[in-house]
Amino acid sequence: MRSTISGYTALPKAHKISATAVLVAAGAAVALAAVPATAAETTGVKTVAQNAGSFGETQQAEIGRAADTALAQAQAAAKAKTDAAKAGQDRASRSTERAALKPAAKPAAPAKKAYADNLDGWIKESMDILRAKGIPASYDGIKRNVMRESTGNPRAINDWDVNAVNGVPSKGLLQIIDPTFKAYHVEGTSWDIYDPVANITASCAYAADKYGSMDNVNSAY
Repeated sequence: MRSTISGYTALPKAHKISATAVLVAAGAAVALAAVPATAAETTGVKTVAQNAGSFGETQQAEIGRAADTALAQAQAAAKAKTDAAKAGQDRASRSTERAALKPAAKPAAPAKKAYADNLDGWIKESMDILRAKGIPASYDGIKRNVMRESTGNPRAINDWDVNAVNGVPSKGLLQIIDPTFKAYHVEGTSWDIYDPVANITASCAYAADKYGSMDNVNSAY
């Protein structure tokens, strides 16, 4: 016999138990959908479904469907987590590969040494080249001969001596003739005989070959 309260109808005992079982299974399904299930949790859901047999075929079927849904959601969540981790590893691997393939930065070229555009700068630049080539000469030896031959004028030309008479006048700071300049030209300098650095360097190479060094030259050479 049912007892009644105003506005409510009491459920039979069997219905109460059935409804409770459905709520338990639904609660398990919601929990598994929110958090990837462990093996123990999945087993628990199945156990709830198995124990529902006493509540009637309809309730048992509902609980079974809820358990299957919860299990499927748990498996999908676990797979999504695994796929996300694998995707992260793949991105990291590709980033490492790109970094390995990227060419190493070339070292910056050393700044080119600056020289003053005057007799002092020309002699110093020529001396650096002479040292690199192993050609002997000193600053004082070069300057002394430059002042005697041209007084420091890179465009000086001798149009009266025997070389001029023969059509090959001496030119430049150290008054060298064209054939000698070409024969003793030093690589890395200009081929212009009036270029002050090229003129000094070729003249020093000639003096080193003929006299041992420009330092040993004290007159026309």
